[in-house]
Amino acid sequence: MADQPRRPRTLADARTEAEAAFKKVTTKPVEAPPKKAAVPGVREQVTLRIDQDVLEHFQSEGPGWQERMNAALRKAAGL
Repeated sequence: MADQPRRPRTLADARTEAEAAFKKVTTKPVEAPPKKAAVPGVREQVTLRIDQDVLEHFQSEGPGWQERMNAALRKAAGL
């Protein structure tokens, strides 16, 4: 095949290239948000669905059932 003459660059081509180069230089890379450091002793309120018999077991021992449940979950998690 014979070499075909190059198509002359148009203003639109130059503009598109310039915009792409500008965007590449000015666009910030997407970064994951930093993980929050776990502060010992800070508790977070959550909603948790558990079986009724499990709840009754912890509540049957009286006040402090939430702390006992937290201790059991920590033990099960290996913490």
